[in-house]
Amino acid sequence: MVPASLKGAMPPRHWRYLLWNAVIIAAIINFVLNGAITWLSVRNLDVVPRWAVPLADRPSTIIDTVTIIFLLPLFTCLGLTTLARRDVRKGRLPALGWTHRSHPFLKRLPSATLRRGLLLGALSVVILAPLMVLAIFALEVEELTVRQFVLYKAVFAVALGAIVTPVIALWAIATAPGIKA
Repeated sequence: MVPASLKGAMPPRHWRYLLWNAVIIAAIINFVLNGAITWLSVRNLDVVPRWAVPLADRPSTIIDTVTIIFLLPLFTCLGLTTLARRDVRKGRLPALGWTHRSHPFLKRLPSATLRRGLLLGALSVVILAPLMVLAIFALEVEELTVRQFVLYKAVFAVALGAIVTPVIALWAIATAPGIKA
């Protein structure tokens, strides 16, 4: 759902940018990149257990799920903000020129990219990690084959990205370069 302060506030060009860059392209990147990273981390295993000691043991469904819930918003924020602001700077997309005063929704996010990424990652963990851990237990997932685990992580990255990436992209294009929001 779009916050009331954003409804009708963006030209179609910006909505298209968000759709293509923050949803479609991000989904493809998240699927391929997370699938590849996951495969590299488990390729020598027969199965991936539901739980294992982080770093001391092997990958596990729960630890990897919580880790991606934090890291995906953080890295997406760092990368996408850089790319979106470059597009604004090069004139490919005009900045919306929004500020904290003109759009109160933006007050909720820090202006520094790293802090914003850390906050979004932490909020994602607080909100989504308990739900995902409960789902893993409720579905009685004891272990997954490597193929199942890679597919799970790739699809989960797409779903998580669909939630966080549009927010990240919107903030990145909201302010013109040099304007403190």
